Amino acid sequence: MQRITPTDQLALHGVAATRTLEQSAAANLPPHALMHRAGLAIAKLAQALHPHARTIWVACGPGNNGGDGIEAAIHLLRRGYQPVVTWLGQPGAVPADTQASWERAVQAGVSFSDTPPESADLSIDAMLGIGSTRAPEGLMAEWVRRMNHGATPILAVDIPTGLQADTGAAAPCCVKAHHTLSLLTLKPGLFTAQGRDSAGQVWHDALGTCASDADATAFLGGMPQQRRPRLLHATHKGTHGDVVVIGGAPGMTGAALLAASAALHAGAGRVMVSLLDDAALGVDVFQPELMVRPFNALALDTLTAVCGCGGGTAVANVLQEVIQRVPRLVLDADALNCVAATAKALLRSRASDFQTVLTPHPLEAARLLGWTTAEVQASRLAAAQQLADGLACTVVLKGSGTVIAATGQKPVINPTGNGLLATGGTGDVLAGLLAARLASGAMAFEAACTAVYHHGDLADHWPIEHALTAGRLARALR
Repeated sequence: MQRITPTDQLALHGVAATRTLEQSAAANLPPHALMHRAGLAIAKLAQALHPHARTIWVACGPGNNGGDGIEAAIHLLRRGYQPVVTWLGQPGAVPADTQASWERAVQAGVSFSDTPPESADLSIDAMLGIGSTRAPEGLMAEWVRRMNHGATPILAVDIPTGLQADTGAAAPCCVKAHHTLSLLTLKPGLFTAQGRDSAGQVWHDALGTCASDADATAFLGGMPQQRRPRLLHATHKGTHGDVVVIGGAPGMTGAALLAASAALHAGAGRVMVSLLDDAALGVDVFQPELMVRPFNALALDTLTAVCGCGGGTAVANVLQEVIQRVPRLVLDADALNCVAATAKALLRSRASDFQTVLTPHPLEAARLLGWTTAEVQASRLAAAQQLADGLACTVVLKGSGTVIAATGQKPVINPTGNGLLATGGTGDVLAGLLAARLASGAMAFEAACTAVYHHGDLADHWPIEHALTAGRLARALR
């Protein structure tokens, strides 16, 4: 059994691949072996997490997820606990493995009840597994609400009830677990959209099987080997790459300066700012290292550019030239809205050796795809991949469990970051950080994975005594 941490780079398998693995394993094992292993793994984790618990409520659904819970109750009883099973199944009308576990549980003296215990030290959610696409309703929904509103720790079996294993989309009534034990494979939905909030700490037990990385739906992005390239002694500022930030229309210059500050602190050799506000100051007195340049004075063919931060409608006046000439390009914010309106074909026509990264939040991704924001959030992996394939670029779909996608690559779900990043300007910081990685020579997909991990990791280790602001975040890059 493995505790999943942000440092791990692991394959994620969707429902179809998991079902194939399950069928293959079952065909080569004695009857009931997988459910027996699952129940034992659940009981072991419950004991490890809560060794002093006594009464344990095991809420079981009518399918094999419920069978896993019933099997766990047998092992918990043998270990000296007092499991109380509430079961939505009916003997004789459930899968064969679940029927066998129920019969064994009755013989072992496991307590079955129509209602949850008045008090419990641990609740185990084994109501709906990966095969279900329906939202909890009726008595099951009542049990979900009781678990969520109680003070008892919750351990979910395979996937929290109400959460979609492939997408991380959560039903209005969804278990909010403290721990989730993912069986056989790790599911993508545990790490993106509402998955991280619903699953809590994720654990994995392969139950003696071995899933192929070739069958993975996506990968969980682990810690990069290095956050920034090793700096050689015999170098100079030109060696470390030149970045220009193009944006900052009237009233929005702060966004461009934040992106530029991030690129500067992330190690770019020279950072220029081309503001789209004719009345803007010619120097940032707080960051004099930033070189302010008019757009028509930029040697675009030699630069790494961030375009769009605070660009407003003014960015439309320069976007075509930027797309056609800049070899390493990060498009963010207002530039993405402009692409969605008029420049998709132009973006697709960029030179094949150019590096391009788009960094949309869900609303911007929805505009680019012609979807609703809800549709993007309900299928984040598919949305990111469709954008990457359709626009011939690397896509960073921001949000909880940021998705990085590119043509010919398995999508990566980033494991770092938290709600501290939900403040103005942190997206501009990410764009500048990403540009610094591109300027150092990293390819687009690698640069995106590394930058997103680093950006989120800073938030995960942010000192509690300081508020996280975008300016502080930029200055913390190194």
